[in-house]
This record gives sequence, C-alpha cells and structure tokens, in this order.
Amino acid sequence: MDDRGGSFVAVRRISQGPCHSSSAEIVAGSTAWLGRGLSCVCAQRRESDARPSFDLTPAQEECLQRLQSRIDVPYDSSIPEHQDALRALWNAAFPEEELHGLISEQWKEMGWQGKDPSTDFRGGGFISLENLLYFARNFPKSFQDLLRKQEGNRSVWEYPFAVAGVNITFMLIQMLDLEAVKPRTLVGATFLKFLAENESAFDLLYCITFKLMDHQWLSMRASYMDFNTVMKSTRRQLENELLLEDITRLEDVPSYKLLSR
Repeated sequence: MDDRGGSFVAVRRISQGPCHSSSAEIVAGSTAWLGRGLSCVCAQRRESDARPSFDLTPAQEECLQRLQSRIDVPYDSSIPEHQDALRALWNAAFPEEELHGLISEQWKEMGWQGKDPSTDFRGGGFISLENLLYFARNFPKSFQDLLRKQEGNRSVWEYPFAVAGVNITFMLIQMLDLEAVKPRTLVGATFLKFLAENESAFDLLYCITFKLMDHQWLSMRASYMDFNTVMKSTRRQLENELLLEDITRLEDVPSYKLLSR
C-alpha cells in the first residue's frame, strides 16, 4: 500500500515473560501498518494498573498458561514451522496462485506492507499468523470475503487485510489482559471461562472480532484514516457482547452470526 509519503507507526509488545503483564510502546519505522501520524488504539490503556484480579480454577490457569506460551513466541523466519505456516496461509488465501517465495512482491496482494511479511509480525508474534491461518481454514468464506473486500460499499482507501489482522491479535491480547498472571478485568475473566471449555477460544474470538471490525468499518463508512476509530468501536462492542448475561460460549456472542464457513 502506498503510504503517500507518511511515516509508518508500529506497536511493539514488550513481553516480560509468560506470566507477567506487558507494556506497549509506539515504535517509529516501516514495520507495521498505521501511517501518517496514527497510533494504534491497542496501545492505549484505559484503566490504571491498580485493578482487581480474579481467581482462576486450576483448569483455567492451565489454559491461560498455554495461551501465554503461544503469545510469547515471536515470528522467526528461520524456523521451518513458521515458514510452513506462512506458506500455508498463502495457499489458503490464493490457492490458484503459486507463491514465488517467502519474500516476494506477491505478499502485498494479501495486505502486507512490503514483500517480506515477517517485518509486519512484530506487534503480534507467531500467534497472529496462527490466527490468520485458523480463520482461513475454519471460516473460508468470511476469510475470502474480507481478503478480497467482496461485501458492502467499500472505501476508495481500504485497510490492508493482513496487517489489520495483526493489529486485531494485538488488540485482543491487550483487551483480555492475557499477559497478566490473573485477569484484572471482568471481560478477561469471562474469556477464560470460554477458554477452559474450548482450547481454540482465542482463535475463534479473533475470527469474530475480524468480521465484527469489518462490519463496523462498513457501517461507519470508514476509510483508512478512520481505522483507530473503528477499532475502538469494535472493542467496545465486543466487550459488551462478551459480558451479556446469556452468553455461555463464544458461539452465543451475537457477532458470531456474522461469520460464514
């Protein structure tokens, strides 16, 4: 995507270990996606650190630790497993088009900033690639609709699909406070109940969030510069839905109905 001469701004997560909270900082450079002086909504902490914590059951604690171990893995282009996952993502996105290499101009077709997608994983780590791959495999119709911008009256200047996906991963990690020893928000504690019932709950919530974000994007008739506003609106809507009284699993969340397989 043409940045029109603007400098890009990335969010880098500074991890302090699998069971400690993280901070976020804005990093200048051509690494992730929000450009022209924008800052990612994910970096904004809406509450103080003096928040209550919620006790976990042994099952919830174990599931949280496993998820934290995933969150802690950076994307490493030298690891064969990571290379294979990136190729698998391409094949799921463009099964009719042969990939010429893990560094190729082709990646821009998916909405990466440049020819090397690894530079865009900085804010989300390997789990952001896993999220995209889960989305492509489990909800292929919705994945393709978002990738190819097939629904709705689209903006002339659209959000880049893949890097928006990395931003969504980062936003969810922050929203659910997943790097804390215990959840310190009600929405985080609620999510861990879902996670204890479904090991893929984070990946499923990612799919719901991506589709909800695009729904909000269209409803707000947004353009590229409105992405932060759309993300804030998406986060508020998602928090509200997760805390509804009759929600016992993620499939009960109203926005789940937006997804198509």
